[in-house]
Amino acid sequence: MILDLVAEAVRDGARQEKACDVVGVDLRTLERWRKPATAEDRRRGPRTEPVNKLTLAERARVVATATAPEYRDLSPKQIVPQLVDQGRYLASESTFYRVLREERLMARRERSRPPVARPREHVATAPCQVWSWDITYLRSAVRGRFYYLYLVVDIWSRKIVGWAVHEEESMEHGARLVEAVCDELGLDPKDLVLHSDNGGPMKGSSMLATLQRLGIVPSFSRPHTSDDNPYSESLFRTLKHRPEYPSRPFASLEEARAWVADFVRWYNTEHFHSALRFVTPDDRHWGREDAVLARRRDVYEAARRKHPERWSGRIRNWEPVGAVTLNPERDARRETAKR
Repeated sequence: MILDLVAEAVRDGARQEKACDVVGVDLRTLERWRKPATAEDRRRGPRTEPVNKLTLAERARVVATATAPEYRDLSPKQIVPQLVDQGRYLASESTFYRVLREERLMARRERSRPPVARPREHVATAPCQVWSWDITYLRSAVRGRFYYLYLVVDIWSRKIVGWAVHEEESMEHGARLVEAVCDELGLDPKDLVLHSDNGGPMKGSSMLATLQRLGIVPSFSRPHTSDDNPYSESLFRTLKHRPEYPSRPFASLEEARAWVADFVRWYNTEHFHSALRFVTPDDRHWGREDAVLARRRDVYEAARRKHPERWSGRIRNWEPVGAVTLNPERDARRETAKR
């Protein structure tokens, strides 16, 4: 079937190498498949065995040692030094690992949790499709006590759509904030994705019940993996590295709320976001992005016409940023890196 599909694509004008990439088959594999069953395998391979290859007896000693009662619960990295302390050298750690893999003796035996899968990819092509939220600490005047800042950001526009500061961290505050944001925006949140980390307030019963009632799809990071929630983490870094961020603790809850209100106003209306071609989150969220970038493009075009000798190629890219992806799949990340 793969041979037929590739042949059809080539007949339609596609390059064979590109067609192989699409179906996930190496070009050499395709050529080998096309050979008749009676074709001679002309691969030569090694004509002699490696001079440093273990003998069957040496290989058996490696297996016997690794599975002996005193060593069977240790890794080769621990076995080899202990053997050396006894004046014995059977093989290197890498050889131990290779032999054990070939003998199918490298399986984990202890009861352990299965690996946690990466979060599902979510793509936003417009506002209010994918939100991210998290909670961060704000220092109070009392040592060991903090105020808790709740921030909800739209990943497509980077606009802070909701925030709150409280004296405690709870799922009820998070649930009320999300519901209040939807009411304020007049938004029907059905199928809206709300991404967060694995904290208690994010996965609490009140929070999940509110999301289910509103029709919001919850999404969660892997445990202890901050990279799975990059938009909220980046926003908190911007917040705490502002020159205006106080070096002293906040004297009261009201002071903390006033400072955050000023930050949110600046971030949404004045901050030129580097990932958005340096337009503000509000301009992108409310549809003013195209006009702003078009004016910049016109200014650049006029400057190039006035002094063409100062321009070696195209003008700066002022095209609007397209879709935004949260936790892209591996292939998508690889293609983004190539571009």
